[in-house]
Amino acid sequence: MAVSSTDDWTMKARCRGMQDQLFPEGADQKRARAVCMGCAVRSECLAEALDNRIEWGVWGGMTERERRQLLRQRTDISSWSSVLCHKPS
Repeated sequence: MAVSSTDDWTMKARCRGMQDQLFPEGADQKRARAVCMGCAVRSECLAEALDNRIEWGVWGGMTERERRQLLRQRTDISSWSSVLCHKPS
């Protein structure tokens, strides 16, 4: 069975194994966002959350509130993956 492209990036994520810590409330979100800084797959993670309208947790360094605001501001984007994830041809 082949591994999907989503699984490929999740295996490289800096937060791998920290799922519970990435769903904080209030001030703890800042600490969770710090995990994302310097992560090699931050763009893929953020694109996953935006494309799938994931409402909870910190994804790609953005809180749910920040992602909702971005989605409201950029209704013209239908695929965040194509915008954020540059795949070589």
